[in-house]
Amino acid sequence: MTSGHFSTPADESMPNTDLLPSVPLLAIDRQNGPLREQFRLVIDQVCDSGRFVLGPDVAALESELAAALDVPHVIGCASGSDSLLLALMALGLEAGDEVILPSYTFFATASAVTRLGGIPVFADIDPVTYLIDPEDVARRIGPRTRAIMPVHLFGQTADMDALLPLAEAAGLPVIEDAAQSILSTWHGRCTGGIGDVGCFSFYPTKNLGGFGDGGFLTTTRADLADSLRKLRVHGMEPRYYHDVVGINSRLDSLQAAVLRIKLPHLDAWTTDRERNAARYADLFTRCGLTDVITLPQADARGRHVWNQYVIRVAHGQRDALRAHLAAAKVGTEIYYPVPLHQQQCFAYLGWQTGDLPVTEQAALETLALPIFPELEPQEQLTVVGRIAEFFGRSPVPADIAHAEAGSDGIAKPKQFGRTGLIGRADEVRC
Repeated sequence: MTSGHFSTPADESMPNTDLLPSVPLLAIDRQNGPLREQFRLVIDQVCDSGRFVLGPDVAALESELAAALDVPHVIGCASGSDSLLLALMALGLEAGDEVILPSYTFFATASAVTRLGGIPVFADIDPVTYLIDPEDVARRIGPRTRAIMPVHLFGQTADMDALLPLAEAAGLPVIEDAAQSILSTWHGRCTGGIGDVGCFSFYPTKNLGGFGDGGFLTTTRADLADSLRKLRVHGMEPRYYHDVVGINSRLDSLQAAVLRIKLPHLDAWTTDRERNAARYADLFTRCGLTDVITLPQADARGRHVWNQYVIRVAHGQRDALRAHLAAAKVGTEIYYPVPLHQQQCFAYLGWQTGDLPVTEQAALETLALPIFPELEPQEQLTVVGRIAEFFGRSPVPADIAHAEAGSDGIAKPKQFGRTGLIGRADEVRC
């Protein structure tokens, strides 16, 4: 143990035999495998119908999502990135208009703005939740601001109690980037139904993931819903008549059919994620690691759906810890190593290192651990145990490590058949 509040890495010549040989960051096969026959059936039905783009499956999925999220309008599209672009188009963003958004997010949030000639104005984040800081948003509202785009990052809703009054006072629409937060709530209301329009992704690693790209939008405004439906089909209504220029962003029927099989399971899968997050908090606390890592926190005003479980590792040890976990075959990912305001493609905007200090510090210290619904207790114990090894702590208390399966302790992992769909870190950057 060194002085202060952190430890040097342990001697790796003494492995802990109670831990598993590997833990994946994702294991998509565990979720999709039990539903495979249902997938085959509906895919065959789509093939027999010959309706491959939009069509009855997309319309049915939109209706079912509207019911699940308690919003009047759902519009399917080709990807989560397109959902952001379509939202900005429907709200009339023009060249030179500014949109305030966090720098600590995936690239698509800002690229949608720039594709329309707009200017992304980056705001800093809250150091505890990593969500956009409303006070910094307020400082950045100016005469050219046309929208505020909070990101409900890692599965948690941004502070809408603070953001909505700011937007209303300035006469600005709010675009919710909810790509990671389907079923997250704020005071009981689902994300996507709180601002003017919500943008979601069906990318395979999302809480509701398809078999490829896909996305959808939500809104409580009939005028925006009409505009979005037209814009996703080249601005065409009726067929071959165009009064606006849209894009080609239609959801495939095959994706919709698959997602309709998965949607009824989403709430239970989300509960499993919540259970896993609670188990991590208990294990890290019982293993005495909360002085060397910072655990993620859930705002009591909403439901956190845990698309990612992101810890914070201070004192410049994050990358060394990640290397240690990789050597132990424990999957991790860094979301996001380079904030958007420091990306080379945005250098023309003139942002400097130090402009967003909380964002920049988070990019150096955060690390995502496995959190998928089918994650087994023994796998979580292994993740925590390998982290304990790194910090020179006893890997796990004996009462946890040797708990019997089926007890209140840690159960042994189930066996799952491989389908070739195991997630890898290089596949889950979005």
